[in-house]
Amino acid sequence: MSDKIPITVLTGYLGAGKTTLLNRILTEPHGKKYAVIVNEFGEIGIDNELVVGADEEVFEMNNGCICCTVRGDLIRILDGLMKRKGKFDAIIVETTGLADPAPVAQTFFMDQDVSDAARLDAVVTVADAKWLSERLKDAPEAKSQIAFADVIILNKIDLVSPAELEEVEGRIRAINPYAKLHRTQNCAVPISEVLDRNAFDLDRILDIEPDFLEQGHHHHHDEEMQSISVKIDGEVDPERFMPWISNLTQVEGANILRCKGIVAFPGEPKRFVFQGVHMILDGDVQGDWKPGQKRTSKVVFIGRDLNEKAIREEFLACAV
Repeated sequence: MSDKIPITVLTGYLGAGKTTLLNRILTEPHGKKYAVIVNEFGEIGIDNELVVGADEEVFEMNNGCICCTVRGDLIRILDGLMKRKGKFDAIIVETTGLADPAPVAQTFFMDQDVSDAARLDAVVTVADAKWLSERLKDAPEAKSQIAFADVIILNKIDLVSPAELEEVEGRIRAINPYAKLHRTQNCAVPISEVLDRNAFDLDRILDIEPDFLEQGHHHHHDEEMQSISVKIDGEVDPERFMPWISNLTQVEGANILRCKGIVAFPGEPKRFVFQGVHMILDGDVQGDWKPGQKRTSKVVFIGRDLNEKAIREEFLACAV
């Protein structure tokens, strides 16, 4: 997987600071080349004029939510970029603030040419500390953007009191306990925390150990969003696990926003790592279990209206 071009999906509600972050990425002296794909909502694109003209290339997908018309556009642009392999270290796709990031993320699994050449590195969501709580009440997309994130940049913290900051962070954690969260002003965050996260590797996601959910901390629960994590201290039987996970994502896919896991199969020296968006699943064996490392199996689901009891019992039933 290492020679695939990493793609970062940058999302966040209108005005949260995505363009600020993008400009920061493009102008810092990191010595890398990024291709940027900007998705504008509306006939006239202005985002690409706001993006600093470093020596990067900005491709604009005009007129439309990235969900429908744009997926074809996105694949076309990515295909063009892939043919110029070696020109770019990474690709950044900035979605319109009104977009649900799912269809974008799905593109990297669905189109064979794209998935052969590129990998989804991470979904990075910029959130506005001052307005996020309001948006979570009235904008379902804002909630999806938080739920999908591997990295959340809680921006504009200078505009809120410490108590308000705690409150908004609690709301975020209720929706997505697993994302790496950074508090920022003007999106000032080390680029290494945003790009090349390799969020496909759950070790990075599990910077935040899901076990903290079991320990009674952070008992905020969002009314709509759930996060479920289940762990087996040992291996799972692939003959049971693979049909189960593929069936679950087919049947419940509409309600599963993200799923991820690392599992141990008997006799397999490498870890089986998977991630999914709705009903689209991608998995591979990658990375040896380290010597002396306990071979455990963990799965994480973030979604709506999921039957937590059934998911727990069915996964535990896959244990060897």
